[in-house]
Amino acid sequence: MKNVNTAPKEFTILLVDDKPENIVSLEEILAAPNRNFLHAYNGNDALKLALKHEQIGLIMLDVQMPGMDGYEVARILKTNAKTKEKAVIFVTAINKEEQFILKGFEEGAVDYLQKPLDVNVTKAKVNVFEKLYFSQQELKLSLIELEKVNKQLERFVSVASHDLKSPLASVVTILSILKNHPVVNQHNDLQDSIDMVYMSSTHLATMIESILRYSRQSLNEQEIEEVDTYELVNQVVFLLFPPKHISITVSDSLPVFRTRKQKLQQVIQNLISNAIKYNDKPAGKIEIGATEKEDFYEFYVRDNGPGIRQVDESRIFKLFEVTENKAASESSTGVGLNIIKLLVEEQGGRIWVESEPGSGSTFFFTWRK
Repeated sequence: MKNVNTAPKEFTILLVDDKPENIVSLEEILAAPNRNFLHAYNGNDALKLALKHEQIGLIMLDVQMPGMDGYEVARILKTNAKTKEKAVIFVTAINKEEQFILKGFEEGAVDYLQKPLDVNVTKAKVNVFEKLYFSQQELKLSLIELEKVNKQLERFVSVASHDLKSPLASVVTILSILKNHPVVNQHNDLQDSIDMVYMSSTHLATMIESILRYSRQSLNEQEIEEVDTYELVNQVVFLLFPPKHISITVSDSLPVFRTRKQKLQQVIQNLISNAIKYNDKPAGKIEIGATEKEDFYEFYVRDNGPGIRQVDESRIFKLFEVTENKAASESSTGVGLNIIKLLVEEQGGRIWVESEPGSGSTFFFTWRK
């Protein structure tokens, strides 16, 4: 059984010409170890082969054939969902006029070769389409894998949120009882502490319910809403309860725009959490801000922590990769930053880090407006 997760290693070319000697000649010109050839001697056979063999990467199509000519074949190929993406090069000995060449492009051809063929030009053009074909196949596989990871991530979020919901509801209930207990009311410090925990737990319960509701929706159904990122970041910071020795500065120039709030919140929360978790300075500093680009906002989370070695700057975003950084290796699973990377790329953005060992790191990510 063919593995759909493996990119094709062979390039299949369909040669269409009513003269067998032309097909033999063209195959000799284009022959290469990784190439397969299919032959058709009329338009009907060409259409049948194109529908039967989805792995065809290029069709070399003669224009002047008895019955159905090359223009009609190309027109039919472009109207069928199974064949409309296949690259077509017209090969012809007549119709050198510009109007006929333009007609070929209008019918869906990607290039035009004139007989007698220039061997070097023909080879060069086919080589270009071969590289393009393999690049397209790799991109398709990458999109399939990304979709699988996204679905797994959505399922994980759904299960985790559901499992957290019940025990957290019990915690909120107990805290509600405690905050009104006569003994607690006699101690102001205790009352303040319980009020703060109760408020945080209630907020967390609301957030988990939102995540649970969100995880039941597909990406296309997920709500796009107006998000005040300054308010969002401050809420995240509040819920993370940073230690007293770490100061966090949030830029008041953070944007307000319409996006998928839960995904953006997850990225920001993970980056700030990591900045707090791994900071090794007696006076830790974290800054969060953003700058506006053409189609994106470029967010950053800057810290004065241990920093990251240059050789590790690309590794940290890979699944299950753990660096030799002592603080990170003790508690890192190598999953968090990979998930963040997927979330950012899902929105059409990218994530990267600039760091100086011993002085700190700045994580940047772009998010489509």
